[in-house]
Amino acid sequence: MTITSADIAKLRKITGAGMMDCKLALNEANGDFEAAIDYLRKKGQKISAKRADRDANEGVIVAKTNPGFTKGVVIEVNCETDFVAKNQEFMDFVNNAAIKALENNPAGIEELKQLEIKSVKITDILDELVAKFGEKIELSSYRTLKGTNVVAYNHFGNKIGVLVSLNVTGEKFVAAAKDIAMQVAALSPVAVNRDKVENHIIERELEVAREQTRLEGKPENMVEKISQGKLNKFFKDSTLLAQDFVKDSSKSVEQFLKGLDKELTVEDFIRVGIGS
Repeated sequence: MTITSADIAKLRKITGAGMMDCKLALNEANGDFEAAIDYLRKKGQKISAKRADRDANEGVIVAKTNPGFTKGVVIEVNCETDFVAKNQEFMDFVNNAAIKALENNPAGIEELKQLEIKSVKITDILDELVAKFGEKIELSSYRTLKGTNVVAYNHFGNKIGVLVSLNVTGEKFVAAAKDIAMQVAALSPVAVNRDKVENHIIERELEVAREQTRLEGKPENMVEKISQGKLNKFFKDSTLLAQDFVKDSSKSVEQFLKGLDKELTVEDFIRVGIGS
């Protein structure tokens, strides 16, 4: 596979690594960006934690919940320029599509596109917007979350949408739920806790940790123990309840929640970023 200068620049933007390192990584990975990122990590490169937001196109994300706070939706509609993303008609369309999704509970994006806003199908409105703005416009993400107490958070500029479900209802927990949603938006955890981290993610982190440890010159009989320590650090940094609470780093998110109510915890969350 031919590696272009654009590919190298793209990987450099994602990782912050040097141009030659990015070229080597892409060659070693035969052009596979995920594999190239892992190659750089194995060689000790410090890769940005915000990898989920790479390759970002423009667009708008809207997260909303139903009046009973038992269900939420996140809708992402992409476009090519920030000019269109900030257009009021475009933003109104995304908001109305999210409302229709909440009201009708479509099974997926294609079913959502068949719903109507003011007697016009969403798929036809998309075509009209394409014709009006002369840009590629697509409804690229539609996700739902059901739970005991679902709260929506739309990050500044509508570039990130978050849903968080707490296991306890009550007016006094609304502010806490918003704080947790902001935490998810800022730090992009991979799961609520270590028990909910998918096996393929764990194996990937262990593989990277083992290679890093060997490159550090550690004895082979220590590799597995040290790698497990690196994995525990990953769980601490990348699972929501174990993360340092952004508003008070002296406690974890779990400790913050237990300080409000000993039974309070996060059931689940969804985070959608532009291009993620």
